[in-house]
Amino acid sequence: MIKILIERHIMPGLEEEYDQAAREAMRAAINARGFIAGESLCERHHPERRLLITQWRDLSAWKDWQHSSERERAMQHVLPLLTEEEHIRVFEHH
Repeated sequence: MIKILIERHIMPGLEEEYDQAAREAMRAAINARGFIAGESLCERHHPERRLLITQWRDLSAWKDWQHSSERERAMQHVLPLLTEEEHIRVFEHH
């Protein structure tokens, strides 16, 4: 099992629009093969900074989702709201 941490920085004033787009993207991910769970966190005192934590069966399942047309479609609504590229990190249990 792995966890994917995705940091995103949202353009000021577009937080509500981002939240809606991110919820849609999470709904799409729920149906992906190997998806286990996900949560979205907002940094305290910095509403433009978000951390998305998703849990996947294995790295292969995450990579399939990461490069899928479904994720690409979902991200078309998220990416324009960001001030920079999302930062993705992969963590494994030891």
